[in-house]
Amino acid sequence: MTSKQDKLKAFEQLLDIMDDLRAQCPWDKQQTFESLRHLTIEETYELSESVLEKNIDGIKKELGDLMLHLVFYAKIGSETNAFDIGDVLEYINEKLVFRHPHIYADVEANDAKTVKDNWEKLKLKEGRKSVLSGVPVSLPPLVKAYRIQEKVKGVGFDWEKPEQVWEKVLEELDELKDEVEISGNKDKMEHELGDLLFALVNYARFIDVNPEDALERTNKKFIKRFQHLESKAVEMGRSLKDMTLDEMDVFWEEAKRME
Repeated sequence: MTSKQDKLKAFEQLLDIMDDLRAQCPWDKQQTFESLRHLTIEETYELSESVLEKNIDGIKKELGDLMLHLVFYAKIGSETNAFDIGDVLEYINEKLVFRHPHIYADVEANDAKTVKDNWEKLKLKEGRKSVLSGVPVSLPPLVKAYRIQEKVKGVGFDWEKPEQVWEKVLEELDELKDEVEISGNKDKMEHELGDLLFALVNYARFIDVNPEDALERTNKKFIKRFQHLESKAVEMGRSLKDMTLDEMDVFWEEAKRME
């Protein structure tokens, strides 16, 4: 581990490198907030993947890539005197001090739940008209549902027990089945499926499981099993299209046993 002085020196070097790149590199010169946006999203997902895979070296590298993006945005901001990296750091420092009165003031908070509840209440004091105004519009729907539910929980709008949420899941499942089996109306089926997914996300939150992580683990598991199935088909000189489901299921179960 490096000392605080070494950390500051490394950060200063990154700032100097960013100055050089912006002044001398043809590609870096052309970048804007808008052009960096999709690249930043990509880097964030790569960090997420490293976290899910528990790849510590990968986490370190992806954090470095994200750090470059943060410095890049600040550099672009400084060129129009809008803000610089110092303004960015001052903002987050002030925000953290204000939202942690149990550390920097005389408020008591002895557990994580109280801290989170206070956090949401302090946001409203900052001038936000709704507890949901802090949920980015562009979030993927699954993540957005989770964040919405966390936000309203912070002001006391929540179920009391996991059993209540599970009952809601079953209720929404029955309503979806009714629309599928009785009406067949696509718009109504979509509506009920959305309600069911929202309820499942809520239940995941109550049992302390992140639904985004859970779904991604299942995605990875499915990909691994299916690729095993594909490789076995190649070994046999067969095409998946020509195999029966029973034949494919043999290798699918084999892949499950190998996990």
